[in-house]
Amino acid sequence: MSDDEDYGIDKVRGHPRAIELIPDEFFWDCSDELGPFGSDEGDTALEEFREWRRNNPRAPVEDCIIWTLESVGEIDASDYSDAIADEATIKAQLADEDFDDQQYIYTVDASVIATGFGQLADEGTIDESAKPYIRRALMRQAVWGRLVKLDGVYIRNLQRLDRALNEA
Repeated sequence: MSDDEDYGIDKVRGHPRAIELIPDEFFWDCSDELGPFGSDEGDTALEEFREWRRNNPRAPVEDCIIWTLESVGEIDASDYSDAIADEATIKAQLADEDFDDQQYIYTVDASVIATGFGQLADEGTIDESAKPYIRRALMRQAVWGRLVKLDGVYIRNLQRLDRALNEA
């Protein structure tokens, strides 16, 4: 498959197990901003995952997520703990005029989610070692989304992804 044919998310080329686990259109729609690949951030993360995978065919996806956290989030992976989803912490970050929640919450989490679910879409599985990072991203997005009053559809999509993560 050429790079042009491999661009973006496409249910036609999706792994059968991924389609079985998440047949929902929001997952496979490259223009649905409320899905993991429809935003610019999710689309970019998917493409970066695929490039990384071509160069690291046998490496655990956790390595790609750690690279994402360090480059996009400018944080050490050890700081991406369950504490990131603490509501009081997120409220404090939102109240801080110098904190860029779009970058350090939304973009980081969207990138982690798209990386993990990119593996599912392409390979039909998600590495066990990657799941805790993805789960944290989903949890923080649910809290952040509620606090910034995002559409309820977004929260339901996150819940759907969490259920699929448990089965992947």
